[in-house]
Amino acid sequence: MAAIPAAAAMAASNMARAAVRAAAATAAACGTRLADSVPREIVDDIFAHALKKQTGVSLKYMLDFGANPIERQLVLSAQFLQKELPVRLAHRVAELENLPYGLSSKPQVLKVRDWYVESFQELRSFPGVRNVEEEGAFTDLLRHIYRRHANVVPLMAMGVSALKKELSDKSFVTEMPEIHQFLDGFYLSRIGIRMLIGQHIALHEPPKAAHIGLICTKCSPWQVAQDAINDARSICLREYGTAPDVSIYGDPSFAFAYVPSHLHHMVFELVKNSLRAVQDRFDDGEEEPPPIRLVVAEGGEDVTIKVSDEGGGIPRSGLPRIWSYLYSTAKSPVQLDDSVVESGGPNVLAGYGYGLPISRLYARYFGGDLQIISMEGYGTDAYLHLNRLGNVQEPLP
Repeated sequence: MAAIPAAAAMAASNMARAAVRAAAATAAACGTRLADSVPREIVDDIFAHALKKQTGVSLKYMLDFGANPIERQLVLSAQFLQKELPVRLAHRVAELENLPYGLSSKPQVLKVRDWYVESFQELRSFPGVRNVEEEGAFTDLLRHIYRRHANVVPLMAMGVSALKKELSDKSFVTEMPEIHQFLDGFYLSRIGIRMLIGQHIALHEPPKAAHIGLICTKCSPWQVAQDAINDARSICLREYGTAPDVSIYGDPSFAFAYVPSHLHHMVFELVKNSLRAVQDRFDDGEEEPPPIRLVVAEGGEDVTIKVSDEGGGIPRSGLPRIWSYLYSTAKSPVQLDDSVVESGGPNVLAGYGYGLPISRLYARYFGGDLQIISMEGYGTDAYLHLNRLGNVQEPLP
């Protein structure tokens, strides 16, 4: 990457400092600090919890613990969550209070912060869980919290989008490492919180074959990939009127323990991107678009899914941008008004460019990774690595 000229760097730095000063003045004027709207003892409690260490768990631990969800184990799970969730929520509140470039004062970010504070208060005020009846009431509270936070990602995306509009130098905006680092940690933490809550809630649902809560002990990557392909092709058909073929290679009978919803999310995103790239490249020509190839490979440590396309690839200079929360190739993001967000409406991220960064976090949550290798002028290969041993602890931010 070429070095930024000194004058441009200084101008960008001055612009950032001006934005921070303006945001700080706005925040002070509007009284957006937590201490302005929440009693002092609650603020102190939040920041005391933010100093505590978070406790990570692994996929294997969740499997072993939930294998026989007797009443005693559910009570122990509730007790763990009652201690752990306030710590995780407090960490995020502390970060949301102190974001750079005035992001903390954006109305959407303030709303997310208030949701986290509200959930923290409810968990802290709930009496200790000692028996099955109290565990049942606590699970009802978890369901309420789970629903409250359903639209955190699009709301944060709207806040970041508002910040982008304030800063005119877009090349500088896409390189703000503090924002990227925060969003990576924030969304990774959100995946963990929702996994812990969702797993506890799912253990109360009627048993599903080969499932322990949200985890499928015989998850077929071939079948999940086929479902994700069908969903992605149907969107492509709606948008373009046609969709390239997708061929799957691998053993349809192979299965391992994983969360099907996570896997579907990641594969869907990769296939959707490939379909769009191929369709755009071959849309105006008479030549039939080449099929996208999806390969499922079973290794000793990892299950790897490769998605290959001939959609023209990405220039090397553009590769870093695909992981940016501040860059999108779409013309404009889909805007959600407050009524949609508050009603728990559709979780729309189109145009925000969040698909690949969030998918990589889903992969890393259980010890995997996502890599993109591109040949400009030809196509792109995406490698989705999934840890099949389940022994990697959550990478807590």
